Amino acid sequence: MTTTENHPDAFVCAEGGLPGPRASYAGGAPVEIITARSVPLGGPRSIDVRRTLPQKQRSLIGAWCFVDHFGPHDTAATGGMDVAPHPHTGLQTVTWLFDGVIAHHDSGGNAAIVVPGQMNLMTAGAGICHSETSTPEAERLHGVQLWVALPDEVRHSPDRGFERHTPERVEFASGSALVFLGSLLGSRSPVRTYTPLVGAELRLDPGGVLELPVDPRFEHGLLVDTGEDVTLESVHVPRDAMGYTGVGVRTLRVANDGDRPARLVLLGGTPFGEEVLMWWNFLGRSTEEIRRYREEWQNHGERFGRVEGYVGHGGPGRNREGMTRIPAPDLPTVRMRPRRNPPPHPQLDGRTAPRE
Repeated sequence: MTTTENHPDAFVCAEGGLPGPRASYAGGAPVEIITARSVPLGGPRSIDVRRTLPQKQRSLIGAWCFVDHFGPHDTAATGGMDVAPHPHTGLQTVTWLFDGVIAHHDSGGNAAIVVPGQMNLMTAGAGICHSETSTPEAERLHGVQLWVALPDEVRHSPDRGFERHTPERVEFASGSALVFLGSLLGSRSPVRTYTPLVGAELRLDPGGVLELPVDPRFEHGLLVDTGEDVTLESVHVPRDAMGYTGVGVRTLRVANDGDRPARLVLLGGTPFGEEVLMWWNFLGRSTEEIRRYREEWQNHGERFGRVEGYVGHGGPGRNREGMTRIPAPDLPTVRMRPRRNPPPHPQLDGRTAPRE
């Protein structure tokens, strides 16, 4: 996944004091609601994605630093996904589909067909580039694409990793879960992470309630994909929004009070203790690093390598706008300023909300 904004914001993700005045209480742990903003992905016939992270309100949940939620899209109407080769540094990308098929190619020599229920994780390390294209048989596209920030000790690795995992469904009284990263409900993903993380798709039957045991060291975000009457700790979480709970919680109560099934994505992890500067598709630690990454990408530097096998909607090696790769936007003319992440607890009016 790339961000194609012409003037992308810079985010410095760290512990800090930015208020998040959206916490609510309904008898359980406080819940902070993070709403999504719409971002176009692609050219003239772009598809819209709903982005919940990063926001001014909160930039990180654990090491999860980017959450894009898209679809369901009719590919005949939108043209589908056609993201030409683009770079990444200092992060991992995680693709999880509900519907559709995406062809992935990267400069580590990895090629994959991404299908629903199979997690695909790409590790950028010091630098990678990749392409993502919906395939002709994909009539609909629906899913999430996520980024994970890499800690300093591994972010300079030259390895360009790629892993896939198809989790087994875990059944519980009111629904089921697919745990694609970390451990939850007795299911453990074998995929390695560099900080403690969890990622899972949850399905709740109409009227279903899940008392979910979680790691109290983790902060969590619950994204609502489908379901109009979902509550987290008895707080309503709107569709396309994310309910955030901080560290110190041992059980999360998730309920579907509606008359239709609900599908949710739970993300969590231990608070990320490093300051991370995010601009466009790059994660670094300073303006100077980001500037260097941009220059190397624009100059076809070896840091990122080259994608072989990309077939865009404009033919072999080209997207429908005729581009063979996505150029980087112009850097801001001023030094990028920090945007700090609040402490790992829900915020209300600039104060940390009381915990149970």
